[in-house]
Amino acid sequence: MDGNGRWAKKRHLPRVMGHQRGVEAVRRLVRALPGSGLEALTLYAFSSENWKRPEDEVADLMTLMKRFLKSDLPDLVAHGIRLKIIGDYKALSPDLVAQLEQALDATSGGTAGTLAVALNYGSQQEIARAAAAAAAEGPITAEAIERHLDTADLPPLDLLIRTSGEVRLSNFLLWQAAYAEMWFTDVLWPDFRPEHLEEALATFAGRERRYGGR
Repeated sequence: MDGNGRWAKKRHLPRVMGHQRGVEAVRRLVRALPGSGLEALTLYAFSSENWKRPEDEVADLMTLMKRFLKSDLPDLVAHGIRLKIIGDYKALSPDLVAQLEQALDATSGGTAGTLAVALNYGSQQEIARAAAAAAAEGPITAEAIERHLDTADLPPLDLLIRTSGEVRLSNFLLWQAAYAEMWFTDVLWPDFRPEHLEEALATFAGRERRYGGR
């Protein structure tokens, strides 16, 4: 979900305003999830590398996450959306961890779709953890590693979308993206709307997936 800072800079606003508008973009997509046909929507909210950002920006991001959980949890429950967190979220502040776990419990029965949020997530670290867990059980195979990935209970990744003109994966779902289709857009995340998702899905639907075959 890239482009919050650039969105704010273009408008001569503080970066936190860009992040606030980014949360509104999340809200729009989440509300469009039921009935969209998507089994799961995964959002890269905070990477393990984002700790390198200024302390005040990190604090703003964490505050926005708390506000989103407080304000939007009733909607998630009402619309049957299951929340899932991937990444080492338990390393976050105890109050946020408690709030996240309350939300996970409250939405656990949702069947209309899964909203997976990547928090303190890095794909290389995820793969390393999964490989270590697989090794502790026996032979390290692709299947054994997959069983220990954070996304083990999610459907296979079909489509990876990156906003704001960036054309790289940035340590996101590297294993899962092995045969995923990718869609890049110049739209900054705060301006991303359900119709952009529909455009991405239409493009995806027109692609032929061979998985290494002919």
